[in-house]
Amino acid sequence: MTDDVLLVHGGNPLEGEIRVRGAKNLVPKAMVAALLGQGPSRLRNVPDIRDVKVVRGLLQLHGVTVRSGEEEGELILDPSHVESANVADIDAHAGSSRIPILFCGPLLHRLGHAFIPGLGGCDIGGRPVDFHFEVLRQFGATIEKHPQGTYLVAAQRLRGTKIELPYPSVGATEQVLLTAVLAEGDTELRNAAIEPEIVDLICVLQKMGAIISMGTDRTILITGVDELGGYNHRALPDRLEAASWACAALATKGDIYVRGARQLEMMTFLNTFRKVGGAFAVDDEGIRFWHPGGELNAIALETDVHPGFQTDWQQPLVVALTQAAGLSIVHETVYESRLGFTSALNQMGAHIQLYRECLGGTPCRFGQRNFLHSAVVSGPSKLLGGELVIPDLRGGFSYLIAALAAEGTSTVHGISLINRGYENFLEKLRALGAHVQLPSEQEMLATV
Repeated sequence: MTDDVLLVHGGNPLEGEIRVRGAKNLVPKAMVAALLGQGPSRLRNVPDIRDVKVVRGLLQLHGVTVRSGEEEGELILDPSHVESANVADIDAHAGSSRIPILFCGPLLHRLGHAFIPGLGGCDIGGRPVDFHFEVLRQFGATIEKHPQGTYLVAAQRLRGTKIELPYPSVGATEQVLLTAVLAEGDTELRNAAIEPEIVDLICVLQKMGAIISMGTDRTILITGVDELGGYNHRALPDRLEAASWACAALATKGDIYVRGARQLEMMTFLNTFRKVGGAFAVDDEGIRFWHPGGELNAIALETDVHPGFQTDWQQPLVVALTQAAGLSIVHETVYESRLGFTSALNQMGAHIQLYRECLGGTPCRFGQRNFLHSAVVSGPSKLLGGELVIPDLRGGFSYLIAALAAEGTSTVHGISLINRGYENFLEKLRALGAHVQLPSEQEMLATV
């Protein structure tokens, strides 16, 4: 489709105000949690992104009534009449999303069975879904794999269990939470993810009647209950989108006020932003990010699970680091293939070298496995417009930042992928003064 391409005329600072709403990494999961309740739930601060539309459609296929509330960005979800969905419909609606895997626990509790199609998602490294199925097996589910997907059956009520994650995976932690809350007895989850979005999901489940406690050592204890109700919840803001706009301000020498951004969940990012040479000011309504002038500083950076520097912050920041004076070292420890996006930046004029070794920090699980997971960024580099093909969600937005910081015009292919996690990003870019055009708009101008 021609409108999956964006023409970006770079070289101008982004200036103005945009707004971020609820976190992509919480809202779809909170929508799935509504399946567990006996009554309707009310979710507020919901962004208009593709992942929300996918989950809304999947819920409706399973008999959940989903409608917009009176407030902007509000959804009312009523699971009173949950039912089985047609396999082909599930497959068609899920598309490339990995979110259907999180339907397993709730559907096993409500219906006694579930079907999960083959799963997609961003190609940034391994996210083994088999581990999700192993977790469900420990709860007592029977699992059968077929060419069209995986069937799960719970012949009786699922039972609490003890699970220790080999790595504090967000998806696996969500799976355990959504399954354990209605399982019989206690569940102990060790080495759990503790991201702010996980904590917000726990808040949602507690509002529904769940009993969940968090230890200080990544241990989560869940006592199963017999029944859950609905919830009324305002989703926490999207700290990952907020950081992307902050990096756009830095790379383009701009000044952006991100309404809705919150300091608490972004403290690690804000420290790094300041070390690089960016400026920010926090108030009750959001955070202003700007380039204060002068040279940016090269830094050593290592991604990690929360409370470390989030992997989703890495790609947008790498674009800004191409404009910093000196050598920056980036060590990616969460997704082994996430630095692959840098090859396109080099074609635009950046100087980024990838390494298999663990550079500038602690040895990680990828160090002995031949993955190019460390980078040395030499700057400042003059970026020139070029042809860019979006590889994944965060890499895609990073390419937009690079195109906006570059001299000349870039053609960015695959922009629909950005809709997965960035609400109204074209309108926001234009509100900040970006010169961007869809091909259809260019054709209209040519005929005028």
